[in-house]
Amino acid sequence: MLNRHHKSVQQLWRKFQVTGSVADIARRPKRRVTTVRQDRHIRLSHCRRRFTTATSTAHTTVGHHGRHVSPQTVINRLRESGLRARRPYVGLVLTRRHRQHRLRWARQHVRWTRADWANVLFTDESRFNLRRSDGRARVYRRRRERFHDACVVEKDQYGGGSVMIWAGFSQHTKTNALVIVGNLNAARYQNEILRPVAIPHIRENRGMIFMQDNARPHTARTTLQLLQENNVRTLDWPACSPDLNPIEHVWDEVDRRVRQRGPHVDLAHLEADVINCWDSITQRYLRNYATSMRARCLAVIQAEGGHTRY
Repeated sequence: MLNRHHKSVQQLWRKFQVTGSVADIARRPKRRVTTVRQDRHIRLSHCRRRFTTATSTAHTTVGHHGRHVSPQTVINRLRESGLRARRPYVGLVLTRRHRQHRLRWARQHVRWTRADWANVLFTDESRFNLRRSDGRARVYRRRRERFHDACVVEKDQYGGGSVMIWAGFSQHTKTNALVIVGNLNAARYQNEILRPVAIPHIRENRGMIFMQDNARPHTARTTLQLLQENNVRTLDWPACSPDLNPIEHVWDEVDRRVRQRGPHVDLAHLEADVINCWDSITQRYLRNYATSMRARCLAVIQAEGGHTRY
């Protein structure tokens, strides 16, 4: 009548005869294998050494009455205190000198207004590989299908070639994207980027400040001399500070749009897609990043020159 197994009905009837109810009997809570002191030790040891694994902690921890402590128990104790295993942020090596320079630079420019930052032309180069492995990709497969053609990501050893693009933008303008074939040196940077594009763009927008990072072609003596001869104001930039340059986020958006267009056959196809994606970015989108400089400076000051969320 109830469409249930007769064993289920039989167990419920027996429980009712004994307890007078079919509700589950309140059970005693399971005794914890670790004490409060051991829980505190597990939390402190992982706070002091953040890359310690739960397995190694379980091997060195003896539970209550000599009971074995499993890695899952360590994970549960860490979760209770708000500690969870996450993918670590990968950043540049910041020495003490780098941190001091970044902090000094942020304190000097945190008082700049939005009108001051509106005159800054943020520039940089970025490299786009023809093929690359995405560590976040997942494949749905059955057992013994690991090496099936439909479940394998094929990748060239050196990325199958790449395209380097240079571009720049400010709150109100942006330059065209330039393709750099081969390696970039000081001479090519001056003849292919500064003279034909960057310097004329700065002349058209009077009062503009030129921003470039500390790459060797940018800081070469001949490059600085060329900028000085053309009366180009440059912005002093701290080393190892890609988080302060808003164009890095724009490059990430360009790369995301390029990858959404599917796999590319050759470098010419990749080059065309990168340029099209750069042209498709609106000035309103760029303005949002250009106006974030004060927040970036505040983040560096709060981190005392260290890594920031940018």
